[in-house]
Amino acid sequence: MDKIFDKLQILGAAAKYDVACTSSGVDDSSSNGNGGIGSKVACGICHSFAADGRCISLLKVLMTNICIYDCKYCVNRKSNDVRRTIFTPEELAELTIQFYKRNYIEGLFLSSGVFKNPDYTCELIIKTLSLLRHVYKFNGYIHAKAIPGADPKLLRQIGLLADRMSVNIEMPSQESLKLLAPDKSKTSILNPMGYITQSIRENTKELAVYRKSPKFAPAGQSTQMIIGASPETDKHILKLTESLYKKYKLKRVFFSAYTPVSDDSALPSLDTKPPLLREHRLYQADWLMRFYNFKADEILDEKSPNFNPFIDPKCNWAVKHPEFFPVEVNKASYEELWRVPGIGVKSAQNIVSARRYSALDFAALKKLGVVLKRAQYFLICSGKKNQGLIIKEDEVLKSLMSKRELTMYRDFYTPSQLEFFDSTKLLELNQWQTLPSAR
Repeated sequence: MDKIFDKLQILGAAAKYDVACTSSGVDDSSSNGNGGIGSKVACGICHSFAADGRCISLLKVLMTNICIYDCKYCVNRKSNDVRRTIFTPEELAELTIQFYKRNYIEGLFLSSGVFKNPDYTCELIIKTLSLLRHVYKFNGYIHAKAIPGADPKLLRQIGLLADRMSVNIEMPSQESLKLLAPDKSKTSILNPMGYITQSIRENTKELAVYRKSPKFAPAGQSTQMIIGASPETDKHILKLTESLYKKYKLKRVFFSAYTPVSDDSALPSLDTKPPLLREHRLYQADWLMRFYNFKADEILDEKSPNFNPFIDPKCNWAVKHPEFFPVEVNKASYEELWRVPGIGVKSAQNIVSARRYSALDFAALKKLGVVLKRAQYFLICSGKKNQGLIIKEDEVLKSLMSKRELTMYRDFYTPSQLEFFDSTKLLELNQWQTLPSAR
């Protein structure tokens, strides 16, 4: 058992750079020793969300960190001097079941380095999942990585055993992939992604006719991009994300802030901090595209191809498009209300429902869940602005920022430099992605 736990420590740590599921990823030292329970950093444990919104714990681990590829950004690249090991399918299946029986986890997130070749690696994954599903009768959630370059027949077997599949796109462009991962190609990544999409579509039709047909990846597929290892702009990344959602019907595109693990001239220096704030802005923009009907070209344009580090993408869009404002609360459509900073989907629904009975004022909006600190600058109620509201550019900017963003802004600007509608200085802040995270 000690030998298996040693493997778990190595392969659990090696899997932490794969973010195709949601986890805090931090060690909150302030909570140590306070008598509380629960750990954010338990070996091999991560958190994801089920379709019904439940947060579930997953055993997140690699089949092996032995890899035939030499991707410069990867800690498991073949040229890196790290401890190597591999689970047997029997070991990993038994470990998963024991963790499940002890209520440590509710499912498995399984990825792998490429051992021998893509097909052989897929066969190891298939055998592990087959043991769990058919021998141990495990019906819990399983997320499995498809290995680029593997035979489609093997990918189909994985899809029939796993709830969700994913293929990491890794780099945002073919040029960066060729430079940093010369053993991989755009085709080898997108082909299995397309095969999974087509198989899910066909399976949906089969299930409509034959209810007992086996399900293929019923939770869909996702992908991951590494942010900050290559020079692509935020606009390029966002356009690619939008294209992936449209073409491959992905459930999620995950963004991973590049963590320096290798001293190479093609990569940022080892002293570079992970661009966590940039990652955070991409997730905010991704949310706008998925739930607020924003287009990538609306959020960023050629003139401003990178995110404003000090205000979130929705506020930044509102600032750059004054022609859409102010919005009349008592007449605006759902879509118009969604685009107002401080109004979310739920509060927009509340507004539309409540105004059927009487005209709304700013006091009513606050009761309906609108964040007036932000929204008041972009709204009018029955043709009137909020009583006593004085619009000053620097005050509006401060209102649109979180406390942490405001602190960063003050550190960068002197009071005489507060210019709300002039984003030139912000975009010239080339090192902005290394600022502390705004989470």
